[in-house]
This record gives sequence, C-alpha cells and structure tokens, in this order.
Amino acid sequence: MLLTAPHIDQRMAEIVEKVRRGERLNLEDGVYLYQSDDLLTIGQLANEVNLKKNGKKVYFIENMSLYFTNVCESYCAFCNFRKDQGEEGSYTLSGPEMVEYVEQHIHPGIREFHIVGGHNNHVPFQYYVDSLKALNERFPEVTLKAYTAAEIDFFTRISGLSIAEVLQELQKAGLKSLTGGGAEILSDQYREKMKVDKANVDRYLEVHRTAHQLGIRTGTTMLYGSIESHEDRIRHMMQIRDLQDETGGFMVFIPLSMQPKSKNASIMRRNSAYEDLKTIAISRLMLDNIQHIKAYFINIGTQLTQVSLSFGASDVHGTILKEKISHAAGANTPEGLTRKELIWLVKGAGRIPVERDTFYNEIEVYE
Repeated sequence: MLLTAPHIDQRMAEIVEKVRRGERLNLEDGVYLYQSDDLLTIGQLANEVNLKKNGKKVYFIENMSLYFTNVCESYCAFCNFRKDQGEEGSYTLSGPEMVEYVEQHIHPGIREFHIVGGHNNHVPFQYYVDSLKALNERFPEVTLKAYTAAEIDFFTRISGLSIAEVLQELQKAGLKSLTGGGAEILSDQYREKMKVDKANVDRYLEVHRTAHQLGIRTGTTMLYGSIESHEDRIRHMMQIRDLQDETGGFMVFIPLSMQPKSKNASIMRRNSAYEDLKTIAISRLMLDNIQHIKAYFINIGTQLTQVSLSFGASDVHGTILKEKISHAAGANTPEGLTRKELIWLVKGAGRIPVERDTFYNEIEVYE
C-alpha cells in the first residue's frame, strides 16, 4: 500500500498502524485526523478499510422521497423546509392524496419510500399511522422507511405512548425501517445554540435503541458544517459507535454536509470539497462497526460523490426523485438521479454498482 510515504508524520503513522492492527480509534485520534492536512493519507487509509469491508461494490437503491407535511412546531436554525400552519406554501397531505401523488410519479423498480416531514402538531398521531397504512395498502411491494428518531419522539408527546408503543403502532401500519435524520450533532449544547427544538441526544439514541430491540434496522446521520467543533463531530461518531456495539442495528452512517439557505449562496457559505471528503474518510475510520458510509450526492454533488468512493464511501443512496429538504436549504444539486445515471456514476469511479433493497440485500450487480 501507499501509506508508507516519507511525508507521513509520526502521529499519522501511529494511526495508520493502529487501524491496520484492527484497533479502535479514540477521541484524540479522530480530532488529530481532522486537524491534519494530509487528506490523501486519510483517504487512502479509509479506502483500505472500506475495501476490506465491501470490496469494490458500491450500493444504491431505487427509492422515492415523500413528504406528507411541511408544517412543523420546531424552528431549527438550519431548516428552510418548515412552515407554520396556514403560512403560504404550507401543506398537509392525506393518505389518499399522497397515494395519488405517488401514482403520478412512481415508475417500475421503486423499492423504497423514504418518508420524513414536519412535526405537525395540528394533526393527531393517528394521522401519521394512517399515512403509512394508505401507502402500504396501495403499494405493498415497496418498503416503507419512514420518520426520523426526532419524529418518533414527537409522536410520543402528541400520543402519550412510549417509544416502543409508537413504533409498534407504526409497524402494524407497514413501517419497516427508520430514516437516519434528526441527529444533527449529538451535543445538547449544540442543539441549544442551533435551536434544535426536538429530541435531545438521549432521546435520539433511545429511539434507535428501541427500534433495534424491536427488530427495526436503521440508518443514522450527522449534519456537519455549522458551529460544531471537530471534537463535537468525533464525539457524535463515538456515541453512534457505542450504540452500535450495544445493538448492531445501524446499517449505514450518513454524513450530511450543511447547506446554506440560498442556492445562490457563495462558495464561502458552503463546506469545502476538502472538508466533505475528510469527513467521509474519518467517518469510515471511526465507525469500525458500521458496514457502510454513505456519500449523499444531494448535498455534495455527483462528481465529489464519485471521488468519495476512493475515500471510504460504499453507498450513493438512491434515485430519490424530487428531494425537498436539502433543496429548500439551498442545495444546488440534482433532485434525483436515474438508475442509469447512478450506475454510470459508480462505474466512472472504477467501482462495481450494486442495486440493493432497504436492508442491503443485493438485487443486481452491474459488473
């Protein structure tokens, strides 16, 4: 391997050897990697780890993003998707209305509905149950990956039910997996400063813990690039890693690059490509017990997604179709890609595209 170049300093060399021996990186290691300017060594090491875990396979899914409501009681500082009830542009779709929307836009091959939305306290918990039920009855062959841990916590408050009871009701309606959103940065100090008026750190982790105990496998995220420190990011990863040690229920970790509130925002308002690649690579190195790290092309763009496949990423998400949340916040990337485009994207990086289902079962390998 190339990781013996004379420019590698002693501290980096120690981390390289630690990883190769299969030893877990600690907080100080992670912070050092963020502070280092040796991006290529970090990337090469992450690539080495990923190749051992996944070979050259890179996964994607044919999925569709759905948003039943953008009405939300929370006022998170980074969100431009939310609306107040009655505000221009606000909406709350019924189950039949969403079914009609899906029928107009779905195409053969869609395997998953990715469902998130606002914390709308103007409707009862039963509304959220019925929303899933309507989709499940009309499209039983499509997996329902629905709601963030923050939404589940919100449902407990409007229903009076426990986390487990909420999840069980949603399972009866067809829920198969949770989305990973709502994590932001797992620091209550960060959440207070950024007005993250939803599930705190303990509740976010408890929802995923409970879901895993009920046999619901999930993804998890980290929204980076605002006020958090490098130490905050590494502590976030370590909390996820600790829970994965306990439950084994996380399938993928998704670093989400913070978007500005305007598509016309200057490059100085966006994370650099350097920072995005470094975060993907460090995620791969820190999260030794999670199989996949996702490069989310909606936030970082298609070409940087290609490069990230040599920096530890093994998943490029999916076709998505009309993503709204990141684009409301200023993403200037495509709202979705076709299967052909995703295959081209992965092959263009010298990797093997693999179409998967929600649970990473392989549907087709495109050699």
